[in-house]
Amino acid sequence: MATILIVDDDAALRDGLAETVTDLGHRAVTAASGREAIGMLSSDTDAVLLDLRMPGIDGIETLRRIRAGGDAPPVIVLTAYASPENTIEAMRLGAFDHLLKPIGRDALRELIERLPPRRRQRRDSGRVGDSGLIGTSEAMRRVQKTIGLAADADATVLIRGETGTGKELVARALHVHSRRSTAPFVAVNCAAIPQDLLESELFGHIKGSFTGAASDRSGAFRDAGAGTLFLDEIGDMPLSMQAKILRALQERMITPVGGKPIKVAARVVAATHRDLARQVASGAFREDLYYRLNVIPIELPPLRERTQDILPLADHFLPQCSDGRPQPQLSDRAIDKLVHAPWPGNVRELRNAIQRACVLTRGALIDADDIDIGAVPANDEAEPATDLPAAVARLEEGMIRRALAACGGNRTEAARQLNINRQLLYTKMQRYGLVEDATSGNLTCAVAKDDG
Repeated sequence: MATILIVDDDAALRDGLAETVTDLGHRAVTAASGREAIGMLSSDTDAVLLDLRMPGIDGIETLRRIRAGGDAPPVIVLTAYASPENTIEAMRLGAFDHLLKPIGRDALRELIERLPPRRRQRRDSGRVGDSGLIGTSEAMRRVQKTIGLAADADATVLIRGETGTGKELVARALHVHSRRSTAPFVAVNCAAIPQDLLESELFGHIKGSFTGAASDRSGAFRDAGAGTLFLDEIGDMPLSMQAKILRALQERMITPVGGKPIKVAARVVAATHRDLARQVASGAFREDLYYRLNVIPIELPPLRERTQDILPLADHFLPQCSDGRPQPQLSDRAIDKLVHAPWPGNVRELRNAIQRACVLTRGALIDADDIDIGAVPANDEAEPATDLPAAVARLEEGMIRRALAACGGNRTEAARQLNINRQLLYTKMQRYGLVEDATSGNLTCAVAKDDG
């Protein structure tokens, strides 16, 4: 049942519309002027039927004031005096539609049925203060609780999650909610800085210590002061730098290039999309550094595992992506498409899809056809390998995952498709941790089965 606010200075027309709306099973609220209507607007108002010609504040000005609100309901302009000028102006100001009086019962029913759903009280949905974290799913609540427990500790935090899940947002939330919040937050992307510059970027250097060192540089550890240093994509850090980071964490001491050891006080929060335990096993990551970093682990779930957060996230992105224009609404079909999409790029991909729809949709309603979701990248191409054995293992694991998913978890059928025997398949599943994943429900196939 929708609540419809009917605004018309003609009492007979106003009451007639209210009676029809009520007969159609909805709730009608009436106002005799634009000023009265503005005062009656509330979060319960699902739509406004607005007369154009009224004394005092006319329909166009009323529309302008209603749409100026951050959470305005859809407004349908009704007039017996349509002109190109008032039609264009009404639609420019964000009217949902511009219709001629009188409007019949069937037309009114159809109009109400195609109204975009109005979602209320999203502003507080899943936010963690100023951190920007959105979500009330159980998985995100676990993350939020861990942030609260770990915020004031000095222990190192390791955030693990797929690309685009919001690892830096978690790091910032740890900083914002800690007693270090008044000190700097410094983020360094270890994968984006050339290896020969990374040491200087982190530890600083002394003027003249190498060619091009025209002045002293303090480095990220000292720039962070007593605040937080966020080392993003630490799994991509070269082994030579890992040893120096380990010393900095153990001794709280760094040595600038060409300089002397200096005490540092910043708390280190690291993040990676890689499986560091597997990299330790392959020799690509130092075991001692892994355990030094992994004091407080935070596992950030992919968006496909917290689908109830998709709509609050979309609502959060819509006003950001509207670029000052009236904020569009999502149709039921668009919402269904968003909720059921795989989102391999996670929250970042969702934001891009919403921004694309806002830019390319000129109307007040974003429909399913306006939501452009990119193709899912191949699993074995998602993370480049550092050597041939690692690449082969990644390819093998991906093929086993896809075969199990395609067979609903039936190991016998999956082994047949892979052209290997069932015992060998089980051995490989154990090697890649897929038996445990299947038991816990992390595999797409939910539970790996022995038989059909």
